[in-house]
Amino acid sequence: MSSRRQATVGATLLADAVLVIGFAAVGRASHDSDVWSGLVGTAGPFLLALAAGWLASRAWRDPVAPLRTGVVVWAVTLIGGLAVRAVSGQGVALPFILVATGTLFVVLVGWRAVARGIIARRRRPAC
Repeated sequence: MSSRRQATVGATLLADAVLVIGFAAVGRASHDSDVWSGLVGTAGPFLLALAAGWLASRAWRDPVAPLRTGVVVWAVTLIGGLAVRAVSGQGVALPFILVATGTLFVVLVGWRAVARGIIARRRRPAC
């Protein structure tokens, strides 16, 4: 793997992790919780599931692909994160599931769709 490709894969994984942590931080802040004190406990299940999603999708092969990579990473992160939360005694109420579903979709698939569009536009010859 070329160094440029490694940088792309690393940046993509980092972006996914930052977005998942951001999702957890915003969720904690919206419930008047101390964002920092419980952030690891809130984000942890989803970060573990994110790693599993990267493995399941083989994200390193095409990290910016919205469908092949993004949807798989999103689904595994959502389902795995909720499962870890449930097993560990954290809340998985229906409103949380709905918010997590939509938010994680936007942050894990949405940015990839935008990036893929930008890449395609840059590759198009100028008229």
